Amino acid sequence: MFVSYLILTLLHVQTAMLARPGGESIGCDDYLGSDKVVDKCGVCGGDNTGCQVVSGVFKHALTSLGYHRVVEIPQGATKINITEMYKSNNYLALRSRSGRSIINGNWAIDRPGKYEGGGTMFTYKRPNEISSTAGESFLAEGPTNEILDVYMIHQQPNPGVHYEYVIMGNNAISPQVLPHRRPGEPFNGQLVPEGRGPEEREEKERNEEKEGLRGKAPEIFTPEAAQTFPVRHPDRLSPHRPDNCHQRHTAQYPIFRCVHRNTHEEVPESYCDSSMKPTPEEEPCNIFPCPAFWDIGEWSECSKTCGLGMQHRQVLCRQVYANRSLTVQPYRCQHLEKPETTSTCQLKICSEWQIRTDWTSCSVPCGVGQRTRDVKCVSNIGDVVDDEECNMKLRPNDIENCDMGPCAKSWFLTEWSERCSTECGAGVRTRSVVCMTNHVSSLPLEGCGNNRPAEATPCDNGPCTGKVEWFAGSWSQCSIECGSGTQQREVICVRKNADTFEVLDPHECSFLEKPASQQSCHLKPCGAKWFNTEWSMCSKSCQGGFRVREVRCLSDDMTLSNLCDLQLKPEERESCNPQDCVPEVDENCKDKYYNCNVVVQARLCVYNYYKTACCASCTRVANRHGGFLGSR
Repeated sequence: MFVSYLILTLLHVQTAMLARPGGESIGCDDYLGSDKVVDKCGVCGGDNTGCQVVSGVFKHALTSLGYHRVVEIPQGATKINITEMYKSNNYLALRSRSGRSIINGNWAIDRPGKYEGGGTMFTYKRPNEISSTAGESFLAEGPTNEILDVYMIHQQPNPGVHYEYVIMGNNAISPQVLPHRRPGEPFNGQLVPEGRGPEEREEKERNEEKEGLRGKAPEIFTPEAAQTFPVRHPDRLSPHRPDNCHQRHTAQYPIFRCVHRNTHEEVPESYCDSSMKPTPEEEPCNIFPCPAFWDIGEWSECSKTCGLGMQHRQVLCRQVYANRSLTVQPYRCQHLEKPETTSTCQLKICSEWQIRTDWTSCSVPCGVGQRTRDVKCVSNIGDVVDDEECNMKLRPNDIENCDMGPCAKSWFLTEWSERCSTECGAGVRTRSVVCMTNHVSSLPLEGCGNNRPAEATPCDNGPCTGKVEWFAGSWSQCSIECGSGTQQREVICVRKNADTFEVLDPHECSFLEKPASQQSCHLKPCGAKWFNTEWSMCSKSCQGGFRVREVRCLSDDMTLSNLCDLQLKPEERESCNPQDCVPEVDENCKDKYYNCNVVVQARLCVYNYYKTACCASCTRVANRHGGFLGSR
């Protein structure tokens, strides 16, 4: 029989190649020359109708910092892809519907890597290269066994988040993958040609034996390991040495098959002489060194506990020699793009000051008090945290002074006008009087009352001469140099003689209409002027005390001003009662308290209790004012 052993070479490596006669490929159904491919539903030869692809873009404009839900991933989802449209300072986060955080939960930013959740493995990617514009992403094959929620940790305008996943339909069929069989692997040690199962293969062999094994192209087999997921992208940088470079030298040995001598088609080994089967001999292969590669270390801790910081990692050029990985000069890795050694990082968003309430009412109904408001350090999820987590230099004030106006009232007076209202005869001098509150604590805390001080006082510059009849003199100068004042003129009844006038009693002219003797006048606005209260009671009745009054600068509309001449400001304090104290005559009339002067100042001596308790002080006052004190 014209058969012989055909020597094939099988490498002791993790992958191999399958010789494909005529350049034909293997379909997803494992048949040579098949053009079937796995559709988006994962069905071999499917038409994409067995599932539903759910996709969209989350573009909502967000205003508040913190976690915002992007999309819900339902149970049973596959081919999950959640990707930012471009790089930003935002972060993606993932948690289960049961509340378990999977990625970037509880304000802690996780490193890129693989994370298990929802019954599948998620790959979290965050490009670190400064030049990269790619955003973050979550990728998972699925299927998920529970509902998952995708969130965005919002810190800057949303660049948009693209989401996509696949849901199998009710009529979807599972991918056609034979159990315990990888694509490209022979069935029971045999290569199954296109369109043939194991039964067809046996029938084919019987027919070929009858036909003398002629007219068929040889089917040459080389084993090949393959896998469907994950797909390896050659342009991604790997932090480890290449998969096909585990050692410098690998071994290979030949495999012998029994084939037809003429057609070289494989036949059962019983057709060949077993004593003639060659002995396999091991031969060296892959004798060239593996290329150098970038070995990437772990990222350091972020330089800041909150806000934008920096992190670093070590990147070394390494190469495998004799099963050992050695550090080599960086130029050996120049054929590869060097990964970044520094990157920005953010563990969580810093807390900020927040004014929780408006200002309270002033703490006092009058005078100077304080008001407060509630200022808290708040995290960006709304929780109140310790003040130390916020920048103390930027803390808003939570307390300030407030002025509710003076509490006591007193009469404020200007000085008397210097000029009399008439140049001769009886006239008046005037002053301004206004009731205002004061701040002098030693003054009695009482209202202005009805005892308004006089605004005019008589004055006389001597007798005037005139004529018989009502005779009106010229108007006097205005009583004040500014503001509202009065003008006076003399109106007398006179009798006109040939060369003189005789002044008569006014009733002599009563039958005549008497001209006005006074009118208002206003020369110009006054501007600011000093006003003061009356002097308070003396602090001591003898041996020198002091008394005080309050002085204020007021404008024309009686509001406080700072435009008065300070050199003209009236004194606010002066000495009083410098005389020596007279010894007590009545041994039974003594002051029982050391501060009886306050009783006198408060005018309490009219009450019998105080008259007795402060007998000496009240008696002295009574003696000075002669009968001013009464009894009650």
